[in-house]
Amino acid sequence: MFQSVRQRKRRRGMKKVKAGDGHLLKNYRLWHIFTHSLFHITITSENNEKTYYALKSRYFAEDSSVDLYLNRKHIAYSTLPATIPIKDGIIEVKSGGSGINSIQYITDKKTTFSVSPDKRSIRGVRMWLHKSYPMVSSLMAGVAIVILLMSIALSLPQLIESISKIPWVAENIGTFQSPFTLSIWMNVAIGIAGAIAATERALMLRSHWLIDMETAGWGEN
Repeated sequence: MFQSVRQRKRRRGMKKVKAGDGHLLKNYRLWHIFTHSLFHITITSENNEKTYYALKSRYFAEDSSVDLYLNRKHIAYSTLPATIPIKDGIIEVKSGGSGINSIQYITDKKTTFSVSPDKRSIRGVRMWLHKSYPMVSSLMAGVAIVILLMSIALSLPQLIESISKIPWVAENIGTFQSPFTLSIWMNVAIGIAGAIAATERALMLRSHWLIDMETAGWGEN
């Protein structure tokens, strides 16, 4: 059942893919960390032929999308989330409120491979930290998850209380009193902390419902 649902979603995603215009991919520079993400994967075929793919996703775009390059030539693009067919498989890109939070190459044989961020990008630096200093990385991940859980635990009851005060809800379902009453500035601080924590998890390409729940109300990649 779940497999068939996943296949239908992928087929719908493939219908969004448009042909590229053929422009060449520029080298990723330091200042590009403020404008877009870049990911790479080199696929080796059974006859040892290597094919290079790159994916670029711009920040703060009106419609979040991803561009696909084959051997540095622009061949396709799609809005996010994206399922882009390539030779012998697909590249699947998932996104949430904090931008891309999962990206992988899935072969026709259902084998999955990671797609790596450019080493000069913010995600690349975070991956380098994870590999070079795993204990520090694990500590950062743990703190981010705790902040996400606390943010949701403090914010959700207040949201439910606000919804319960809507006249129709109050009359037909009843009202709810939140055990927490926080000031506007405290809620803003919690929101900022949750957004930073969600971004940290997204930088590691860790797709999780906590990230989507926390970032449901703010802009995408």
